[in-house]
Amino acid sequence: MAHLRLGDTAPNFDATTTEGDINFHEWAGDHWVVFFSHPADFTPVCTTELGRAAALNGEFQKRNVKPICISVDSLEDHKSWASDIGETQGTEMNFPIIADPNKEVAELYDMMHPNADSTHTVRSVFIIDPNKKVRLTLTYPASCGRNFDEIIRVIDALQLSDEYNIATPVDWKDGDDVIIPPSVKNEDIAAKYPKGHKEIKPYLRTTPAPNK
Repeated sequence: MAHLRLGDTAPNFDATTTEGDINFHEWAGDHWVVFFSHPADFTPVCTTELGRAAALNGEFQKRNVKPICISVDSLEDHKSWASDIGETQGTEMNFPIIADPNKEVAELYDMMHPNADSTHTVRSVFIIDPNKKVRLTLTYPASCGRNFDEIIRVIDALQLSDEYNIATPVDWKDGDDVIIPPSVKNEDIAAKYPKGHKEIKPYLRTTPAPNK
């Protein structure tokens, strides 16, 4: 299938999960979604990742985000693995794992990369907004653990840019100054950004965090 691109509608699907059968779009509702894949159950890197995602439950809830993950293993394996995750990572699983033994969802989201492994999903991340649009994609190799602080940071940046028509500079964190988009004319800045602004270059204008 064609590669999913930013702005595409996230494909809908029905699936069996550790928290029951779901229709993906109905399950997502009006939430943001972090949808991520792992190559297989009982793998070391992904065990630490799912534990970290579970530990971030409160941070996800504050941002109206629902996490969900997938692998091509069976529901029975998922449930057994979830027990290991709780034991080794200190946090019980608190979000669903999709069972995809026929690889239907993995194919739908282009998670099968033959150059990486012909039988396992690659470790992809999709951030999907409440309109079901794909807003960010990341793909990691099997050996490199994901950075969930970065995933939270990107969600903060996306939500802020949606609400206030801003962009975020390099290494931005919540509370830092933000960038006024070039599409905003100088004469409109005062009305749109009441905290004032700094013009570093005509194309590089900053304003204090609008949400603080």
